[in-house]
Amino acid sequence: MKFSAREDVEVPISRAFDLICDFDTYERSAMRRGAEVQRTDSLTKQGAGMKWRAAFKMRGKMRDIEVEMTRFDQPNEVCVMSSTSGIDGAGQIELVALSRDRTRISVEFELKPTNLSARLLVQSLKLAKVSLTKRYKLRVAEYAKSIEDHHKSGA
Repeated sequence: MKFSAREDVEVPISRAFDLICDFDTYERSAMRRGAEVQRTDSLTKQGAGMKWRAAFKMRGKMRDIEVEMTRFDQPNEVCVMSSTSGIDGAGQIELVALSRDRTRISVEFELKPTNLSARLLVQSLKLAKVSLTKRYKLRVAEYAKSIEDHHKSGA
């Protein structure tokens, strides 16, 4: 099951990429929401091979997820692979400079079930694909707006 969205932002591509790759902020945000997040690689700088392990509560049950950065092509693309009980995920954020101060951000995410119960879950999600896609595109638009806001505030 695949989701995709794209948004244009009034931010130079290099600045947009830096804001998208602010992984420390993502870690702190997840921890504020109750997740346990741990970086598991030994890299000293950002790049392919970065890994995280996280545990969080969802629908009353603890879930574990492992995430690995598989591609880090500054300032054009970031790809991650995730794995949780029965579902593998592949995410890609691609940036294209439209002008000196304008960038198109394309965000794709694909879920692949790896066992029967996960197949049933993904199949049930497909029944709600229209509403899930609408919510996904709304979240990407909100994220793009936050990138613009951070850029304008100089944060």
